[in-house]
Amino acid sequence: MTTDTAAAAHRSPSTIDLDARMFAGVSNSSAGQVSGATRFRYRQDDTVIWADYDGGEIVRGFLVGTRNGERLHFRYVHLSVDGTAASGVCDSRIEVLCDGRIRLEESWAWESRPEKGTSVVEEIR
Repeated sequence: MTTDTAAAAHRSPSTIDLDARMFAGVSNSSAGQVSGATRFRYRQDDTVIWADYDGGEIVRGFLVGTRNGERLHFRYVHLSVDGTAASGVCDSRIEVLCDGRIRLEESWAWESRPEKGTSVVEEIR
């Protein structure tokens, strides 16, 4: 581990800035559409977070919300490859992996249909 990576791995998740970080899906409940082909490009300005995303089953998506320490709360909306639009709400918890990358453990619920689930996305470097 480099000095920078070791330092990042020991930082508190609540102090990690998400601005300009890219994430990809690692796991998802069966009712979800995010996959390993989905890429999220996060932005952060103080407690405001937002991202655009696409890939896999998703043509174009957006999320916007707030951050409170290591917790994120946001709403998302996207267009699927089959032409349907979907929306929902998500609560995430930031974790720092041993290599310094960021993992988001997510609990989500569709608002446009009845399912809910959990997912994990991890930072891509």
